[in-house]
Amino acid sequence: MSGTEIVSTEPATGAVLWRRMAGDVDAEVTRARASWAEWAARPHAYRIETMRRFANVVRARIDAFADLIARETGKPLWEARTEVDTVINKVDISISAYSERTGQRRSEGAMGARMALRHKPHGVLAVLGPYNFPVHLPNGHIVPALLAGNAVVFKPSEKTPASAEFLVECYHAAGVPEGCVRLLIGGADEGRALAGHDGIDGLLFTGSARTGIALNRTFADKPEKILALEMGGNNPILVWDTPDLHSAAVLVVQSAFTSAGQRCTAGRRLIVDQKLAEPLLVEINKIVDRLIVGEPHADPQPFMGPVIDNDTADMLTESFLALSAMDGRPLRHLQRPVEGRPFLTPALIDMTDAKERPDVELFGPILQVIRATDFDEAIAEGNATRYGLSASLISQNPTLYDRFWANIRAGIVNWNKPTNGAASSVPFGGIGWSGNHRPSAYYAADYCAYPVVSSEADQARATIGIGLRDG
Repeated sequence: MSGTEIVSTEPATGAVLWRRMAGDVDAEVTRARASWAEWAARPHAYRIETMRRFANVVRARIDAFADLIARETGKPLWEARTEVDTVINKVDISISAYSERTGQRRSEGAMGARMALRHKPHGVLAVLGPYNFPVHLPNGHIVPALLAGNAVVFKPSEKTPASAEFLVECYHAAGVPEGCVRLLIGGADEGRALAGHDGIDGLLFTGSARTGIALNRTFADKPEKILALEMGGNNPILVWDTPDLHSAAVLVVQSAFTSAGQRCTAGRRLIVDQKLAEPLLVEINKIVDRLIVGEPHADPQPFMGPVIDNDTADMLTESFLALSAMDGRPLRHLQRPVEGRPFLTPALIDMTDAKERPDVELFGPILQVIRATDFDEAIAEGNATRYGLSASLISQNPTLYDRFWANIRAGIVNWNKPTNGAASSVPFGGIGWSGNHRPSAYYAADYCAYPVVSSEADQARATIGIGLRDG
C-alpha cells in the first residue's frame, strides 16, 4: 500500500532477520472476501480436521518455529517453545469451545414447532497481533475464527512479521485455503487502513490501550461490525498476611519479570503490608540477583531476554527516571548491561511517597512498590487504575482472599499464583481500559460467530383466534 519496506531485526544481536515490502490492504481484503463463503459452506467436521492438520504441521516444525520466535522477539528459547506448544494446544481447546459456546441447540415448542439455535460466521475478520506473543495471541483469534467459517486478514506487529509469516505458512500447509488466511505486512498505516476497510466484518485486536481506544472510535459508527479488544493492564499484586516470604517473592518476580515484563498480565505494582515490606524486598532482591538476563540461545538458559528494541528500552529508561523525579525511590535501578542492545535488568522503585503515580502500562521489567497500612487501603491502591486485567493476592488468609475477590476490579483474580500465565481453557479478558467485554481464549468462540434463532415446523398451520369479524 505505502511502498514501505518492513525490516525485522534480532533484538539480542541487531542482525537483520527478515525484510519485505508492505502489503496491499485492498488486495488482501478482496482475496479474503472472495474466499470465505466457500470455506463457510464446508461442513464443520471438515474445518475441524483442517485445524487438526494445522496442529500437526506446527508440531512437525516446532524446533524451527521456536528458534525463529526466539530470535525475532529476543525471548529465551525455552519460552519460545512454550509459545509454540500453546499454538498446538489451541486447536483442541477451540474445538471444545466452539461446541460448548456456539454449538447447535434444538428444543420442542407448542403445536409441533421446534426452536433451533445455530451460529453463523461474520465473514471476513481482521486480526491485529502484538509483538510479545507474535503467534500465540493472534492464533488465539484465528483458529476459532476459522472453525466458525470466517476468513481472516492477519496484520502482525511490524516488529515480528517473520514469526507471523511462518504461522500463516503452517495454516496453508494444513489445507486452509490461501484466500482464507491472508498475511498483511505493514505498519501503522496498513493497520488503520485495514481497520477502516469496508470489506471487513469485524476486527480482533490484542495490543496497547492507546491503539485499542483509537479502534473503538473507528468502529463507533459501525455497530454492524464485531470488535474484540484485549488491551493490557497496570496489574496489582498484593502481599498480605503470609509467613512464607520466599514463595511470595518468587511469585512477585515471576509476575513482574517473566518475558522481560512484556506481558499484558505482568505484575506492575507490588502492594504490600508495610510490616512485611522490608523482609519481602530482601527476598525479592536475593532472587533478582540470581536471574540470568541473556540472549535467547545462551547456556545456561536465561530467565529473560531483551525487550523488543532499543526504542522501547530507551522509553522504559526515561519512564524510570520520570518515576524517580516524582519522588519515587529507586530500589534497583534499570540498567543496560549490553551497550547498543535492548537488554534491561529488572528494576524496582518505591512509589509509596511519590507525588503522583501515573496510571500507565510500562511494558517492561519495572516493578513499582507501594506500602499500605491496612488491607482496605491495599485494595483501594489495587483499584487505582483505569485498567482491570489481572490481579493477584499472596496470602494464607482465605478471608482476605474473599474480600479481595469481591472488591478488586479485574477480569483475572488469582490467589497465591502469579498475575500472569493464564490458561487458554478459560476466558481471558478484563474491564476498564483492558478490554471491551469481549474476552478471548475459551470465549473467543463468542465473537467469531453470531447466534441465529429459528422457529420451525414441518408444515404451515396457523389461525387467528381473536379480532376477526364474523365471516
